[in-house]
Amino acid sequence: MNWWQEFENNIEHHAPLSTLTWFRVGGCARFLFRPNSVLCLTLAIKRAHEEGVPVRVLGAGANVLVSDAGFDGIVIKLNHPTFRTVSWQATTAQVGCGVDLMPFSRKCSELGLTGLECLAGVPATIGGAIRMNAGGSAGEIGAIVRNVTLVNPDGTIDTWPVDRLMLGYRSSAITCQVLLVAELEFDADDPKKVASRYEKLFQQKQQSQPLADKSAGCIFKNPTGHKAGQLIDSAGLKGTRVGGAVVSDRHANFIVASQEATAADILSLMDVIGQRVLDHHGITLEREIEVWEPVGQEAVATGL
Repeated sequence: MNWWQEFENNIEHHAPLSTLTWFRVGGCARFLFRPNSVLCLTLAIKRAHEEGVPVRVLGAGANVLVSDAGFDGIVIKLNHPTFRTVSWQATTAQVGCGVDLMPFSRKCSELGLTGLECLAGVPATIGGAIRMNAGGSAGEIGAIVRNVTLVNPDGTIDTWPVDRLMLGYRSSAITCQVLLVAELEFDADDPKKVASRYEKLFQQKQQSQPLADKSAGCIFKNPTGHKAGQLIDSAGLKGTRVGGAVVSDRHANFIVASQEATAADILSLMDVIGQRVLDHHGITLEREIEVWEPVGQEAVATGL
């Protein structure tokens, strides 16, 4: 019996991933797995680990570029209500890692709970945001994380305190684990003030980034002491095109995909950008976006 047959009701074979990512490009997943319980999830992860099947978690798909050849493994979507619950005790919340970040952060601001305004307008799941410590100039989600409950590759469940997460600039110690629940601790403030800060940051994002286009957030991390977008812009790259992929005229650290774009176009344009910035500034850019190749390592990556 194949490892996946006991989960057949939760698995879609050769499932297109392009419709699940913001770029709207890329191939299929060999298995798209939508668990309906924690037990179903842990058993499947254990089976996949035993069989050497690569595993990835796809959140909102906002920082993911899937190869045109797809991904030859199992892609997990935690969109069942089991993984999208929120429970409160005063200003502390237990948040399922499949919860959508944008409506949750807006609701918190309306309640006068401060800490997520820095992520206004960021498309992500809670789990994806924590894994990459999403944030911006106004702050990062790591500031309010107290602990996370997660599934290890062998199917066991652990709780990690925030210091074990080693949250850094768009990074964490979460590599081959699937996040289940995060404990977030907020500060209480005047709801009008918090909501006002949220709306101000949201409007700034709308004005400066091509949110209405098919893109995937910032392509490169900011090098120490620099902003990647400014480096790319000053290298004369705005509007540069490879096939159906083009550097945004609004924000140079965004690539916009046209209807005919392929993942290969986007990857080639990323290479062009990296080389031009290196030639002009002597600075090597590091990817912020995750690129999913056809065959991954036996690890779990979480796309925002």
